Amino acid sequence: MDADEEQMLAEDRILAEDRILAEELAALGAASGGSGRLTGLVARLMRKNVHETDVHLPLPFDEAVRRVVAVFEGEGRRPVEFLAAEPGRDRVLLRVVTGGGVAGLNPVVVTARVTAGGEAGGSTVRLRAAAKEGLVRQRAGERTAARLAASLGGRPNG
Repeated sequence: MDADEEQMLAEDRILAEDRILAEELAALGAASGGSGRLTGLVARLMRKNVHETDVHLPLPFDEAVRRVVAVFEGEGRRPVEFLAAEPGRDRVLLRVVTGGGVAGLNPVVVTARVTAGGEAGGSTVRLRAAAKEGLVRQRAGERTAARLAASLGGRPNG
């Protein structure tokens, strides 16, 4: 896969992330008696809090993927999605929707890229957590990324 294709895939994932967050907020608005449609429209205009961090896991690739899936399953509002696995390469992309912010009500989309061959033969997990921000900054993306990195039990790299 060349750099242009990689960039296009990253842009597609970000657009999907925005769509998922708007859908989740619309559902939350509808469940609380408001207009889910209006909430979804407003959510598209809200700014986004995004945080990315790398975590080194001293595990072989397959075990690292199982660890990420287990953590995501324990956190998720939706089932874990396998977005991409490249044949012949030890890299997989996973996504989950979880809760963050006050009482865990703010939806957070978390994407993990698990790559083999990190430090000392382990694996590296790149976490990206994104959440919409309202008037009160909750930094749900940042806090969720930090919480999941700690749950993975690895060593943060950034």
